[in-house]
Amino acid sequence: MVVVDDLGWRDLGCTGSDFYETPHIDALAARGVRFSQAYAAAPNCSPTRASLLTGRAPARVGMTHQAGGHNVGRLCDVPSFRELPRQEFTLARALRSHGYQTWHVGKWHLGGRRSWPDRHGFEVNVGGCDLGHPPSHVSPYGIPTLDDGPEGEYLTDRLTDEAIGLIDRRDAERPFFLNLWHYAVHTPLQAPAELVEHFAEKARRLGRDPETDIEVGEPAPGWNTTDRRLIRRRRQGDPVYAAMIHVLDAAIGRLLDAVARAVLTEDTVVVFTSDNGGLHSGFAAATSNLPLAEGKGWLEEGGLRVPLVIDAPGQVRGGRVDETPVCSPDLYPTLLGLAGLPARPEQHVDGVDLTDHLRGKDPGATEDRPLFWHFPHYPEVGGTPASAVRLGRHKLIRSYEHERDVLHDLGADPGETEDLAGTWPHAAEALGWLLDEWLADVDARVPQPNPYPGGFEEYARGTVDA
Repeated sequence: MVVVDDLGWRDLGCTGSDFYETPHIDALAARGVRFSQAYAAAPNCSPTRASLLTGRAPARVGMTHQAGGHNVGRLCDVPSFRELPRQEFTLARALRSHGYQTWHVGKWHLGGRRSWPDRHGFEVNVGGCDLGHPPSHVSPYGIPTLDDGPEGEYLTDRLTDEAIGLIDRRDAERPFFLNLWHYAVHTPLQAPAELVEHFAEKARRLGRDPETDIEVGEPAPGWNTTDRRLIRRRRQGDPVYAAMIHVLDAAIGRLLDAVARAVLTEDTVVVFTSDNGGLHSGFAAATSNLPLAEGKGWLEEGGLRVPLVIDAPGQVRGGRVDETPVCSPDLYPTLLGLAGLPARPEQHVDGVDLTDHLRGKDPGATEDRPLFWHFPHYPEVGGTPASAVRLGRHKLIRSYEHERDVLHDLGADPGETEDLAGTWPHAAEALGWLLDEWLADVDARVPQPNPYPGGFEEYARGTVDA
């Protein structure tokens, strides 16, 4: 399972990028099943990662924000676990209980030392710790669970080498689960100079300017960032980000070559996805998710829609694009199903096993089912506390700060430009009830008004007066 950090839904050639170059990932998608309407469980990293490992919605796990994240605005923040609870029977534990070798390589960001990968079912941990991003993508990395390499070594390449080494040194009598969570393409934006120049020339040739293709927007809504304005990228063209994706793509090609050398291709399930939408807005708008709205940190489509490819030779009816809406929790039961292992319905309660659907035997998940999100926080990249539900082509977003429900028809308006709540009040009301029931079921925490609505200065004055 390869999870890329902050990779947007349109950041691959096969998903519509007209700037980034991803031939190896495109080839993987051509062999397997590419889901065109796949969603992350949350618009930022830790909640989605918790969901991937537990098969549960982040609100049910109790981890709705990035580990250690905190911000307030017009509303107060709500509690969120700072680490993945130990009582969760993770996907790694489930596979390990059936004899699998379990390896984690790369980013973790699910808590401090007592909640690192080795405490959640992984026999091997390379690079996983409490860091949300690397101090540097170039050695020395500053990652406590990864020895620095030679000066100038690139992190994506190093993690791939580590993963390949595990495959080469594996116990051939036991199956393996490789959980490769790259730190790329999260900031800081850093890439090999020759590749950056290649994409800088491409940008010039296409008439793109990474500096002027930026729109300056509204002030950030959270107290931590009230002195800054959000920016948004209008089109893809940042040469450094493009180079990071290029290195990532080559690394995926090397990884799959290693699987082939080990004569394991026909016996290996490969999943490729991202933890949230692309960094389209904030203070370092790396990519553009247009025509989808917004990006990381938002419950609009650009913040939630992610690439997802599943390849399982001999098991899935590959070579196709699937428009079924699916979500991160689905991967836990699906991987158990593809491995021929028993389900754990008491654990992955929010996931749907897509195995029969992938094999073309049963519509299964093609039947309409609601998808839910709860993100009651102010992320540093913009966005405000909200919840959302999608059913069929309709999606409702509930803004807690603005105290309103917004309804969109994703079939006609994937960019969510028009609010139809007034036009279709019955649909908005029905989705609102559905969301209410789900929020109650998962015991979701809803943010309350901040007693200092004037912001940090008002709070500071009140503290001094007291």
